[in-house]
Amino acid sequence: MSHKHSHVIVKLIAVVTLIFNAAALAQDGKMTPIEAPPEPNAIPLNTGPVEGQTEPETWFRQWGDPMARNISKATLTPFLADPAKANGASVIVTPGGGFMWLSMGNEGWEVAEALAAQGINAFVLKYRLQPTAPTLEEFEKQMNRRFEEAGDSTDEPQQTPERPRWDLSNQLEDAEAAYAMILERADEWGVDTSRIGMIGFSAGAGLTMTTTLQSDKVDLAFIGPIYGGMGAVDVPKDAPPMFSAIATDDFLFSGDFGVIQSWHQAGIPVELHLYQNGGHGFGLGNPNRTSNQWFGSFIHWLDVNGFLKAE
Repeated sequence: MSHKHSHVIVKLIAVVTLIFNAAALAQDGKMTPIEAPPEPNAIPLNTGPVEGQTEPETWFRQWGDPMARNISKATLTPFLADPAKANGASVIVTPGGGFMWLSMGNEGWEVAEALAAQGINAFVLKYRLQPTAPTLEEFEKQMNRRFEEAGDSTDEPQQTPERPRWDLSNQLEDAEAAYAMILERADEWGVDTSRIGMIGFSAGAGLTMTTTLQSDKVDLAFIGPIYGGMGAVDVPKDAPPMFSAIATDDFLFSGDFGVIQSWHQAGIPVELHLYQNGGHGFGLGNPNRTSNQWFGSFIHWLDVNGFLKAE
């Protein structure tokens, strides 16, 4: 892919900082520690540890969903479509959580299962995270402090030096390793390498965008940032078509369509679904919300654009 401008990362860091803070506390939900669920099909990506990480990976449940934090060993879990209905299209799925935790069920496994049911191979990327506090109680306090910091956020992140700056090199390296593994095992997994896309949620949408704009090692056929940052970016001429969905009552949405305009002005196909309600972090959907229709629209978009058929 072509060289990308470095200031794009600054915009993305501001976005994911907001994602982390508001997603953590904007909704009501008690955190409960749980044992790590079995992940029998998770394949280590061997991308290395996390600098400064001294705590083991731990899991908790919130809003009924399993969440993981302090992840220092990235993995890729395949959810392969039934060969009887597989169409060769494949999607890397990146859950959200502000790069401090991952919503593995709501924005990972459940989405992958839904894709596989449509004949699409899905691969959940459990990427490395920033270190967080040792105990769950301290972690909640940590999120409170970060949330307060985000209250002073502006559209000009360079003017607020006190806001945390996160280096996404680990996460980008994980995404690149996942893509490389899918290429390497494409025959085994029934992957058409010309139809590999990436879909991400919240911070995972930020990682999807970072991969699209910054990586010279990943060549995506399409992307689907779901309730991600909407700020303008510099779009390379070889950027993939984009499907985007967000709700108007999402804290991240402020009437800005910059990223959509950027794609449109670059002459790259783009589709936006702006829903009346749904809030943030709705995954496949919550009861009685208009945003629950996004997944069907995404599949239709893939079909109309020819991504579900081999050339």
